[in-house]
Amino acid sequence: MFETSHDLPPQNNTSDKVIKSRSVFLALLLGSAIGVGGVAYALSGQSLAASQPPLSLTPTNPQSGFAPLVARVKPAVVEVTTVSRSANDEQPQAPEMQQMPDLPAPFGDMFRRYFRQHGGGSNSVQRALGSGFIIDPTGYIVTNNHVVDGARDVSVTLTDGDKYKAKVIGRDSKTDLALLKIDVGHDLPYVAFGNSDNEHEGDWVIAVGNPYGLGGTVTAGIVSAHGRNINSGPYDDFMQIDAPINPGNSGGPLFNQSGQVVGIDTAIYSPSGGSVGIGFAIPSNVAKDIVAQLRDHGKVTRGWLGVAMQPLTPALAEAVGLHDHKGVLVDSITDGSPAAKADLHQGDVITAFDGKPIENGRDLAMSVADTPAGHTVKMTVWHDNHSRSVEVTIRNQTNTQVASSSSPDETKPVGMTLAPLTSDARDQYDIGSSANGVLVQNVTPGSNADESGVQAGDVIERIGDSAVHSPSDVASAIRNAERAKKPAISVLVSRNGVTSYLGLQLA
Repeated sequence: MFETSHDLPPQNNTSDKVIKSRSVFLALLLGSAIGVGGVAYALSGQSLAASQPPLSLTPTNPQSGFAPLVARVKPAVVEVTTVSRSANDEQPQAPEMQQMPDLPAPFGDMFRRYFRQHGGGSNSVQRALGSGFIIDPTGYIVTNNHVVDGARDVSVTLTDGDKYKAKVIGRDSKTDLALLKIDVGHDLPYVAFGNSDNEHEGDWVIAVGNPYGLGGTVTAGIVSAHGRNINSGPYDDFMQIDAPINPGNSGGPLFNQSGQVVGIDTAIYSPSGGSVGIGFAIPSNVAKDIVAQLRDHGKVTRGWLGVAMQPLTPALAEAVGLHDHKGVLVDSITDGSPAAKADLHQGDVITAFDGKPIENGRDLAMSVADTPAGHTVKMTVWHDNHSRSVEVTIRNQTNTQVASSSSPDETKPVGMTLAPLTSDARDQYDIGSSANGVLVQNVTPGSNADESGVQAGDVIERIGDSAVHSPSDVASAIRNAERAKKPAISVLVSRNGVTSYLGLQLA
């Protein structure tokens, strides 16, 4: 589960607690020193009876650690504070504890976005704390989208304590990035993006941020892995790190040993909400272009192909005559889309795009998104037991997704895992030929779908007044209802050969 969070307790309260805790700790140390007498002196300095000095490094060989690096980059790291109101107020509300779709093993539902939120009551003010970093001396600041999403007011506090009102220049929910701007009247210290592809597993990295409101916190670790997909969006390509990061680190920079930003701290895997040594950062090579587009245009445009796709399982690969299951199966094609004009067909398997092999849906989605509008590329397509080359001219993605994946891992609105109703699915769930629609493959316990009575094995035939034929149809209908602020939507479900309507709760 991912969490977005808001407002830590006021910093002075934290300071009081720290002071009290420190006082108790010092008192205990003092008591121990008094109790052991001369032994305490022996532990704090060179023993009077010792003939040799204690083992230690000489002052001429000090251990510098990461201190020079931290001193250099820390002034460019900032605290981001947001203010919003609850849903009953006219002002927009920042997201509360958001549950993301079920994640594949070993992650389960224990992913959390670490951005802590506080506030209570139907009309309470919600305050939040996150992190960010300055990338331009004129005051441009990078952070996470979920830090500022829905906020009424955003402010930035510099390391010297000065606080400024910030303007949101642009946001991109698909990569969870946002760009802010503050005006201070003079140049600010800033840091630059590095090349995240040059960071290898085992390389040292430093995270600087604002965990639990403790600004200017520094932690160190290594790069654990690249290319992690945590199913937070269609363009997941996270760097996994073991540097401890916690609620409040969201949007903070991850530095290499040269002081370059190679990642933006975004998510953690945690059963409890605290760090267990598995964190995820957006690689700088993903962020660079997004941030540049947000600065220049205030939004991000991506290439659009216009297909819904599903994974090519070994069984499907064998059925279509392929020797391996690398590629994506075209589930449906949007009318008038680039894919339709390129004469793609339902059931085709895309195995390469612009000369790059396609192994799964994420490969295709990211390749298409990175292709400029108007650019014509060649795709390799498996069709009728033979391979053919297809030219397609990519267009800009507007409100249509690059590829509305019908993968069970990616289409999961309100706690349902959806999948196409294939012949294999009919056999597995004993679904008769009279039922037509979209299969509910799994339901998250405690989710809106679960509370509304939806069960695994159900077939969704209609939502509202519209028939549905693919998981993307269901997801789109639910999103439209949520945007219209509907508390619930009617769903026609077929279960054991009997159809009935359910009221699917959305709020």
